Amino acid sequence: MITNMSESTEKKLDATGLFCPEPVFRTKIEIERMQVGQVLTVSADDPAAEEDISRWVTRNGHELLDLKKDGNTITFQIKKVK
Repeated sequence: MITNMSESTEKKLDATGLFCPEPVFRTKIEIERMQVGQVLTVSADDPAAEEDISRWVTRNGHELLDLKKDGNTITFQIKKVK
């Protein structure tokens, strides 16, 4: 069976419609389930999520690869470092 590499290394979390602390909480759970080096793409539309998730990533030693805003939706790309 051939597996797509991007599927195995990249995970997605849709936290739109959720409010603090849910987006950060779910991001934490998802990152904990992942292997080091994997990337999690999180979408959230809670205005507090931008600061909350960015701060959580930094505090926990992971890497924020990208942060994009599209209207009310914020998309984070987080690499699990440890």
